[in-house]
Amino acid sequence: MRPNASRSIAALPSSTRAMWYSGVAIASVYGTISVLGLIGNITLIRTFCSAKSIRSVPNLFMSSLALGDVLLLVTCAPVDASRFLSEEWLFGRVGCKVLPFIQLTSVGVSVFTLTALSADRYRAIVKPLDIQTSSTTSIILQAALIWIFSLILAIPEAVYSDLHTFFIPSTNESFTTCAPYPHKSQLHPQIHSMASFLIFYIIPLVVISVYYTFIARSLLNSTSDLPGEGNVQARRQVESRKRLAKTVLVFVGLFAVCWLPSHIIYLYRSYHYNQVDTSVVHFICSVAARILAFTNSCINPFALYLLSKTFKKQFIQQLCFCCRLVLKHSPQSPTHHNTRMISIHSTRHSVASLTLINGRQACQEDHV
Repeated sequence: MRPNASRSIAALPSSTRAMWYSGVAIASVYGTISVLGLIGNITLIRTFCSAKSIRSVPNLFMSSLALGDVLLLVTCAPVDASRFLSEEWLFGRVGCKVLPFIQLTSVGVSVFTLTALSADRYRAIVKPLDIQTSSTTSIILQAALIWIFSLILAIPEAVYSDLHTFFIPSTNESFTTCAPYPHKSQLHPQIHSMASFLIFYIIPLVVISVYYTFIARSLLNSTSDLPGEGNVQARRQVESRKRLAKTVLVFVGLFAVCWLPSHIIYLYRSYHYNQVDTSVVHFICSVAARILAFTNSCINPFALYLLSKTFKKQFIQQLCFCCRLVLKHSPQSPTHHNTRMISIHSTRHSVASLTLINGRQACQEDHV
């Protein structure tokens, strides 16, 4: 059934209306996450770039991390939200190649920047005598190398992603959507999913865990070696290192929690690739995993806001400054918006196309 676009929602069958309402609700969640994420990450970047008092190695890396999150929210959130309102891929063959390339680049920037942050904390805490004061230029160069490395790793995604037709045996129907490989054999998706899981999740987290094992041991030894009285400066230095290490660890923990469901679902789909799972449970799990992955691109600035008093003060100042600019340049007359009816598509096709491809990340069916 393909209802006419001019037909009212009330005239549609209850199952189709429910599908449309759920699609609008899910798209609204995406919109909320995107707005909050853009406000938080852009303000974070402005804060670290404008406030020299808090411009440091970790904060410059966090600015690069926020830039990757902005890229993900601007390009991929609208794409993923559109999948709940239309069964068709709306962005053409070029979009099918460019968007997966962008989203995998963003994921790479996130996880490799967190690894670099952990390495920096390791050098600062475990080997403070070996670390040299890094200039802003050298830190920007390191961040740029992370971006270049992430771009290189994302090139195969752009090469192999294309529009492919998939068939649903149970309903004798087919649909065309964007996928990183055709629906022919399981070997390719299995290799692809496992490689993504190792490169963009397991290996970086193992490296980070090793760094933090040494960091924790060093901090415990530093605390036990301090005298009970006096040496206030040494105690403050240890406490400052603890706070900063805790902040980076929170960022790593948020990444690990938010991205694990997407990787699990993608692994599950790659090992059951010849089966189109249209069950409600699989659909709900897929939606939850995608939303959780996008939440990771939204939550970092607010986590830093709660963890750092210095950042909180600067963050509020920048946010208030931006609000004043918006109010100053906002038009006096109300804006009129044109509305249009969104066509409703087949429930079976929507569930199948929304739950089949790429269990890794939000933008293209959890596509990492």
